[in-house]
Amino acid sequence: MSKPFVHIQNLSVQYGQKTVLKDLEWIYSTGSQWAIGGKSGSGKSTLAKAIAGQVSYQGSIDLNTPERKVLYVPSWYQFTNLEGDRNFYYQQRYNTQQRKDTQTVKSDLANFAKDANLLLEDSLPLMEALGLTDQLNAQLIALSSGEHKKMQLVKAFWQRPAMLVIDEPYTGLDKATRSALNDCFNDLSDKGTHLILLTNDTNLPQCINAFAVIENGQLKQVESPLHFTPAEVREAKNLPEFLKEEPTLSSSEIVRLKDVNVRYGDKTVLSDISWQIDRGERWVVQGHNGSGKSTLLSLINADHPQAYGYDIRLFGNQRGSGESIWDIKQKIGLISPEMHWYFDQTATVWETVASGLRDSIGLFSDISYREKQQVNELLDFFELTEVKNDLLQTLALGKQRLAMLARTIIKNPPLLVLDEPCQGLDQSQTQYFNDVVDELCQYGKTLLYVGHYESQLPKSIDHRLLLEKGHIVFNGAIKSVKETTVEQEA
Repeated sequence: MSKPFVHIQNLSVQYGQKTVLKDLEWIYSTGSQWAIGGKSGSGKSTLAKAIAGQVSYQGSIDLNTPERKVLYVPSWYQFTNLEGDRNFYYQQRYNTQQRKDTQTVKSDLANFAKDANLLLEDSLPLMEALGLTDQLNAQLIALSSGEHKKMQLVKAFWQRPAMLVIDEPYTGLDKATRSALNDCFNDLSDKGTHLILLTNDTNLPQCINAFAVIENGQLKQVESPLHFTPAEVREAKNLPEFLKEEPTLSSSEIVRLKDVNVRYGDKTVLSDISWQIDRGERWVVQGHNGSGKSTLLSLINADHPQAYGYDIRLFGNQRGSGESIWDIKQKIGLISPEMHWYFDQTATVWETVASGLRDSIGLFSDISYREKQQVNELLDFFELTEVKNDLLQTLALGKQRLAMLARTIIKNPPLLVLDEPCQGLDQSQTQYFNDVVDELCQYGKTLLYVGHYESQLPKSIDHRLLLEKGHIVFNGAIKSVKETTVEQEA
């Protein structure tokens, strides 16, 4: 009988007083390839980090590889500026001057190759497979969240470790890239790398032949990915009363863009964009990674400096006609991957939610007694009261997202701009949040929702905008979310 590739016995991990894994046992047989799913916060990432030697643990983890080389790839991609630090702010990617503060994709790959003793030319087939070749001369900070994920994956595959553990490998990727990624996983498996994919996605590469979930600190093998997140009915709660107040607006026109173009040097990001959103409409915005979705939303969010140079009207007012950025932001509730990446790392969960009242990245001013009550009501609504004094960054990713989502709606804004809001949420959390969005829309809210998965969209969606290489290819009403066929086209 061959020796297991990984043999784990009596594995226990605690964070403070909280036990995440308890006497976990697992035999990872040589030649098997695993996917581990389950609820957000169940301990998947903790198990991965323990195998990679990144957290302290009790028990034993025996690896049957001479080099003991295990590469753990976290769910988010981190990059630095030219001075080697990460002091970015989330609007920075839209600032022409600040964009020059980071390396290009090509120079970043060259430096990585040098540090990891790799050949630069070996990265090019991976870049082509994941659709990044056209971005070689782009600044890192100018990439979309999906393109950053591709960069992270290229570097992981390039190293060909004995074992590759990837946390949420499909986050933010369009359908075409997810399919290409599965081909890369199959190829890596054929070349001898052992895989652990931490995901609830059911469209997995053919090489994955074993499945498990973590429940109550223990690893439990299941028959298929269909058992990753069993249907769970969350406790029905009444929406806080302050969120049922319909917005008072002087105009039925929420957004109007006419012949808008956005360029960076020779690169055109958006081309001849004309689009109107009226009060109460619920839009889904879709397109391939890098198609211009986030840039388009930044024009609406008042985060893009080029917004002043074009014919853009928000809430009935021409941009640059007297309204301040903060006047506009007061009417918009925003969540995006970039905002989450760059959020204040010293903020508690309570401070994170409360900061939405002042549109700040962290809480830096006092709020009223009534506002404090509203924060507490939302924490209870999203089942975050028990962790309200914990640092946001110490929570499982799914709970971090719920806190950020609570921050988005705390001021009861008339316009919700939700850019891939369910990244990191499990199936139950995703359904719960989208049900909340649907209920909010019953009280006069206007919605812009970016999402790649048809199955993870609010049912109230009634309009769709589809972008392709910065151009609008569909703009209009739909009867249901089943008509959001970008997954077939992407």
